[in-house]
Amino acid sequence: MSDPIVTFDEAAMRGELKELVRRTVEDTLNALLEEEADDLIKADRYERTVEREAYRAGHYERGLTTTSGQISLKMPKLKGMRFATAIVERYKRRETSVEEAMIEMYLAGVSTRRIEDVSEIPWGASVSATTVSNLNDKAIEAVEEWRSRPLTRSCPYVFVDGIYLKRAWGGAFENMAVMAAIGVNDDGYREVIGAAEGFTESSECWRGFLSWLKSRGLSGVRMFTGDKAAAMTGAIAEVSPDAAYQRCTVHFYRNVLSKVPKSKRGQAAAMLKAIHSQESLEASMEKAAGVAEKPEGMKLQAAAKCVRDGVAETLTYTRLPMRHWRRIRTNNAIERLNREIRRRTRVVGTFPDGRSALMLVTARLKYVADSEWGSRRYLDVSLLDE
Repeated sequence: MSDPIVTFDEAAMRGELKELVRRTVEDTLNALLEEEADDLIKADRYERTVEREAYRAGHYERGLTTTSGQISLKMPKLKGMRFATAIVERYKRRETSVEEAMIEMYLAGVSTRRIEDVSEIPWGASVSATTVSNLNDKAIEAVEEWRSRPLTRSCPYVFVDGIYLKRAWGGAFENMAVMAAIGVNDDGYREVIGAAEGFTESSECWRGFLSWLKSRGLSGVRMFTGDKAAAMTGAIAEVSPDAAYQRCTVHFYRNVLSKVPKSKRGQAAAMLKAIHSQESLEASMEKAAGVAEKPEGMKLQAAAKCVRDGVAETLTYTRLPMRHWRRIRTNNAIERLNREIRRRTRVVGTFPDGRSALMLVTARLKYVADSEWGSRRYLDVSLLDE
């Protein structure tokens, strides 16, 4: 008897991830409302104090439309006082993303007292430092759960990159790397499949990162795409020996052009692009040989050597379907994420520790992945079976 065929209901899986995000937003806002009610009453539930100004009288439900879906808010009812929330404006039915900004500020190490002051600007009333502190653990737990989720889909293409941030360490500041990976799954959609902290992009860090992805279920990888880093390529060969490595052509161009005078870079760039516009590996290699001869004639031996030594690893993509070439030969698939990360981390400057940096980066990745970015089919991977 043949083995049973295992299938996945993609729509159901996407629905479950969407529901996880929706529940997280709903729970977070309801927790904020409960903390706000306690602050107004000046007593915890069932607590008797001389400062108590009102009593709880149950809840009523309100709907709120968010980018994660419709959520149900449990609005506290009070006796002896009207509950006027500063968290969700009265009768408002759409989110403002202020809550996300508040949580991200805390994850980035901004003091809770500072958040209390800043929250008065958009809300007209501050959210207490205690409220923010109580929400911190819950926010980190939700982000970490998403970061460490099982990877249930095979990913024939994986794009990897490292981003350097500043962190405090023993009274000084140093660089730290956040390594990120996205995959194109077996149905052609992009997924953020991993983010992890590393002091540097060393062989040990990349080996640990790739091994962690495999331990969570990463499988079916045919090719990794990344920039030129010996530590990365060595780790890929060790952890995923069956997967090929594609050096990002854009990084290759930059490396070559750095050895060319500015006055000649336009001409050199056009010649380099001609290499990767050919219809086959053989044609590209033949073109590369001709391109390498021209810099030598212009007394640019360093650039010519760079082309000869590095061009082969930029042509790995030619082994795969031609209709995929344009999107798998560069790291452009991950550049949108890099821009989002830099935009959010630039305003922070130096992080208090690596954990807070990783959490802020992951929170931003989670937000982008749940947007239109992850809902559009990126490649027709059925071509791989032809």
